[in-house]
Formats: sequence, C-alpha cells, structure tokens
Amino acid sequence: MKLFKQVNFAGLGSLCLILLLWEAFTRANSPLQLYFPPVSSILLSLYDLIFSGELVGHVLASLGRFLSGYLLAAAVAVSLGIVLGYSRLAYSFAEALIEFLRPMPSVAIIPVAILFLGIGDSMMVAVTMYACAWPILINTIDGVRNIDRTLIDTGRTFGLGRWKALGKIVLPAASPYIMTGLRISLAIALILVTTSEMIVGGSGLGYFILDEERSLKTSNMYAGIFLVAILGYALNRLFLLLEGKAMAWHRSMTAGEIV
Repeated sequence: MKLFKQVNFAGLGSLCLILLLWEAFTRANSPLQLYFPPVSSILLSLYDLIFSGELVGHVLASLGRFLSGYLLAAAVAVSLGIVLGYSRLAYSFAEALIEFLRPMPSVAIIPVAILFLGIGDSMMVAVTMYACAWPILINTIDGVRNIDRTLIDTGRTFGLGRWKALGKIVLPAASPYIMTGLRISLAIALILVTTSEMIVGGSGLGYFILDEERSLKTSNMYAGIFLVAILGYALNRLFLLLEGKAMAWHRSMTAGEIV
C-alpha cells in the first residue's frame, strides 16, 4: 500500500496519454514513421535489444562513468563546500574563481579535457565530475553558511572541538542543502555522460544512440533514448528512497516544529 501511495498516477496517466497519441498519430501518417516510429515499434526494439544482450555492455559502460563522475564530484564538492562555508577567509579567496568557472557550459570543457586526458573513460569521468560539482558545492556552502551560529556556540560551550562540531552540528544542519545539490547533480551527471559518449565514446548509451541514428535505425535510436529516460527516472526514485531514509530525522524534527 505504501508503494502505491508514492506513485504519481496523474503524471503516469499523462505520460501514457502522450504515448498513445504518439502511437495513433504515427500510425495514421506513414511517411512520418521514418523520423517518428510508433511507440509500439520502439518498445519492441527496446525489448529485443535488452534480451539479445546488445545493450547490456553499453548500459554498464554508461553507469560506470556516471557513478565514477558523480561520486567523485560529491566527495570533492561536499568537502570543499564545508571548508568554504565554514571559513569566510577561504571563500573570499575562492569566490572570484568559482563565479568565473561556474557559469561556463560543461560541454565547452570537453576539448580541454581531451587535450589533457585523451579520448577515453578518464576524460568522460572528468567532464561529468566537473559538471556535477557545482550544484553540490554551491548548496553545501549555502547550507554551512545558514547554520544558526547559536548551535555552534552551544556546542563549543559543551566542549565540542572543531572536528566534533563538524560531525555533530555542521554536517547534520547542512544536510538538507547538500541533498538538494546531490539530487540536481544526478540528472546533470546522466546528461554529461550521454553527451560525452556521443562526442568521443566508443561505447555507452550516448554512443549507441548516435550510431543507430547514423545507420538510420530510428526505432533502435529511440529505444536508446527511452532507456536513458528510464534510467534517469529509476536513479531519481532510488535517490529519493535513500534520501527519505537518511533524512527521516530532519522531517520528523521539522514536523514537530510546525506542530
């Protein structure tokens, strides 16, 4: 019952309606099927590609790059964000560099990454890490800065040193902001992995989608796009599930304050 309560049936119904309209429109307009195959044909291609094993290697390659870039970005950005949020002096030195690099489109650094790292997994992971780091970093800095200083002063009164205060006060208080940054970066990681695979990859879902488009196998191309969308949705749901368990204490505390 709890699982059904979490399902957005209105959103699911809207998606099904769009897919049904797509199916009906393309079936009624045969010339369009070269560019927009019927949904039933796309789903049949997706089924065949998955159970034939053709997509398994591409999915594993994309997920490996996704996880590597995302987790590295999380580790670096959260650590650096805590330091910059905790120390105004450190932030004053880093602010200009952050504001210069942050608005730069992540795709624009792909040529630079190729120059230094060559064409391969290291380059794609590095680009993904770069793109994911900014939302996590900015949210972590804001989270640490918005901590009530009374909490830190109280902790010091009770003899908490800098490192204990970090673990017992700073991280828990900033965690809602950090989680927001992590969730935003989840989608960014998938976008950058797919994009970099299209540009330089020899494997992965991005490479598969572009390769099928060049071969005029449009049903397979759309099947790859559908699979990226399904993976993105599944990863987001998994993140929300883990976030719900990790942040249960925060929701209960907030609910207590509202009551």
